[in-house]
Amino acid sequence: MEKIKALKGTYDILPEDAYKWDYIEKTAKEVCRDFGFDEIKIPVFEYTDLFARGVGDTTDVVQKEMYTFTDKGGRSITLRPEGTAGTVRSVLEHSLLAGALPIKLFYLITCYRNEKPQAGRYREFRQFGIEAFGSSDFRIDAEIISLAMEFFARLGLKGLTLNINSIGCPECRAKYNKALKEFLAQKYDNLCPTCKTRFDKNPMRILDCKDPSCGELVKDAPVLLDYICDECQEHFAGVKHTLDLLGIEYNIDTGIVRGLDYYTKTVFEIKSDSLGAQSTVCGGGRYDGLVEQLGGHPTPGIGFGLGLERLLLTMQAQGIEIPGKPKPKIFVCELGDKAVDYGVKIVADLRKKGISAVRDCMGRGLKAQMKYADKIGAEYTIVIGDNEIEAGKCALKHMESGESQEIILNEIDKYLRKG
Repeated sequence: MEKIKALKGTYDILPEDAYKWDYIEKTAKEVCRDFGFDEIKIPVFEYTDLFARGVGDTTDVVQKEMYTFTDKGGRSITLRPEGTAGTVRSVLEHSLLAGALPIKLFYLITCYRNEKPQAGRYREFRQFGIEAFGSSDFRIDAEIISLAMEFFARLGLKGLTLNINSIGCPECRAKYNKALKEFLAQKYDNLCPTCKTRFDKNPMRILDCKDPSCGELVKDAPVLLDYICDECQEHFAGVKHTLDLLGIEYNIDTGIVRGLDYYTKTVFEIKSDSLGAQSTVCGGGRYDGLVEQLGGHPTPGIGFGLGLERLLLTMQAQGIEIPGKPKPKIFVCELGDKAVDYGVKIVADLRKKGISAVRDCMGRGLKAQMKYADKIGAEYTIVIGDNEIEAGKCALKHMESGESQEIILNEIDKYLRKG
């Protein structure tokens, strides 16, 4: 019978690699809690309308990439393609905005997009995201950026570049969209079919098009930063000032845009010089209109998202060593039926005391047990048989050095804690 393989664009995280993901996620949680963020866990699937409204029906994500199906109740359901929309839905559904502000949340989730797999990008992927609601202060923009930079610093990443921009407010963008449409009108016939549909509804989305031909057409397009109002300019100046205070270097990149109406003011990307074309390792921005777009009262918000697969590739490209996976503290070797029963109790007792302990489950002989203990990287071993049980003592062997010492059987944990 033919073996069933994983679907294209998905992959298994095997035991020899799982500890790497644990390390990255543990670091993310530690940084978030140091910054006062709480974890939220949201469903894998939501009503499709949430993403049509929350991600935008003119985006490639909604138009081309979502996994959408009709359930047995006739409802249109979509596997989450990102984390922001579901987080906002949860915040509104559970009235979190009625509590102390700002609401500061983070998540570590899987997301799903039906796009062409490439280096660091899969159809099922893992995302680390941050969302903060309730503050319009420019300082929280800088705080969100500094959290991302601190996360990368703790992981040991080098060669990162922070690019920032301001896309203004709806009033700014109304003026900009007019100028952009005038510019694009002369090039309309050469736009891709998708961008032609965006021309009237959301021309800024054309600047984000992945089609190289459209990229060439918009190279000399008007720059949004030239159209932002005084208030938005002051906000952007405040963000830059705060980043300067924090000692975070940045470049102004007028090419960073977000074409949806609810995005406002600050947008940013963090890039690495280690992955060639796939250089963006984090992207984020302010979305002061999103909560209202999803049925809430007008509420400022800001956040970022980053894919853990691309992050891990970047770490590997830079030769960053991730702390090795945990190894058993002790392996208990047993000789005879009486020793087996005794070993079962010893292992259980050590585990209750918080010590990683393993015993043989395959009926191996002593030599094979020792060989297995070495293979799994056990730090210590003991051998128990009738003589050891009768004496209440055994030899504790340190596997790396080969040194042994006589210990009392019912006090093994004390010796292991010293080691």
